[in-house]
Amino acid sequence: MSMTDIERYADLYEKELFENVIPFWEEHSVDTEHGGYFTCLDRRGKVYDTDKFVWLQARQVWTFSVLYNRQEQKSKWLDTAACGADFLARHGTDKAGNWYFALNRQGRPLVQPYNIFSDCFAAMAFGQYYLACGDSNAKKTALETYRNILRRKDNPKGRYSKVVADTRPLKSLAMSMILANLSLEMEDLLDGNELDAVLDACVGEVMNLFLDERLNLLFENVSPDGSHPDCFEGRLINPGHGIEAMWFIIDIARRRNDRQLIDKAVDVILATLDFAWDAEYGGIFYLLDADGKPPWQLEWDQKLWWVHLETLVALLMGYRSTGRDQCWQWLETIHDYVWSHFPDPEYGEWFGYLNRRGERLLELKGGKWKGCFHVPRALYLCSKEPKDSRDLRKDQ
Repeated sequence: MSMTDIERYADLYEKELFENVIPFWEEHSVDTEHGGYFTCLDRRGKVYDTDKFVWLQARQVWTFSVLYNRQEQKSKWLDTAACGADFLARHGTDKAGNWYFALNRQGRPLVQPYNIFSDCFAAMAFGQYYLACGDSNAKKTALETYRNILRRKDNPKGRYSKVVADTRPLKSLAMSMILANLSLEMEDLLDGNELDAVLDACVGEVMNLFLDERLNLLFENVSPDGSHPDCFEGRLINPGHGIEAMWFIIDIARRRNDRQLIDKAVDVILATLDFAWDAEYGGIFYLLDADGKPPWQLEWDQKLWWVHLETLVALLMGYRSTGRDQCWQWLETIHDYVWSHFPDPEYGEWFGYLNRRGERLLELKGGKWKGCFHVPRALYLCSKEPKDSRDLRKDQ
């Protein structure tokens, strides 16, 4: 398959991003009265709830900062990023610098800072926002938040955890994979030695602790020694997380010219798709049990937007890095499924939630969990990846 073929895909992704997705958020999400963004938007973009979820606020700051930094220095994009960054700087943290999970429209706290991913995306947001505007306070916020994450990463929920940890201690894949991507995003703000140390630790945990060599699958939770407790959490496979983690790993491996690590990551992507693809209705299952037992999550068989989008990114990176036919074959399959189910050509942006048969469960374009992040990030990366001038394939 020639590079021209995936360049045609790239043009489609770019057009969708800048004609149908970004304009939707620009038009409907910016709160010009109180600052920040509305993320609870129905199909047409009408606000149906005004609460503001900190990790979604931060993700949107990151999105518009990245577009300004890497695509084009449009003043509108910087102004949109500033609207969220200023709101978060005023209202986002408690006195200890931990980021709340949810705020009301005016910025008063609603939900305590129990979720460290609010902090992770705040650090990403302010790191990119600093690169866009040069505000030293933004850099300070990004670095202080990043240091706080490193301090908290082994016990991220702290006093908000409901688990009696000593009975069945578990480590979560999410922390290691997000920290790897966050650290890459903050590369310009970090000392090179510190960055390498964090990346080494993250890669080591993901590939040696969470990766099951027999199945070639990433487990969502493992015991501290990497073993799998025979329980719901211990058997859980989250295909979207596993595949997303692998494109983070490929990104690191490319920088280090580590061909062996790239090949291993691609092996895991392909094995995960073989395991998680719904042969009857198409699409990737949301959550699965490694042993085929019933998952406890009732939404286990839903088909979610972000899972499929992260898979497109991973397959494009995998194909360009290795030239493997299986990556291209899966890419065509996932591309066809995605473009026939998720985009909304009538009102812009994408639907997020399908049932197993591929029928829409919700008409919303944003809510408590879906905001201005996975769709624009994936479309941006998929539009840029095929046009990267680097020659990455081993067979060339």
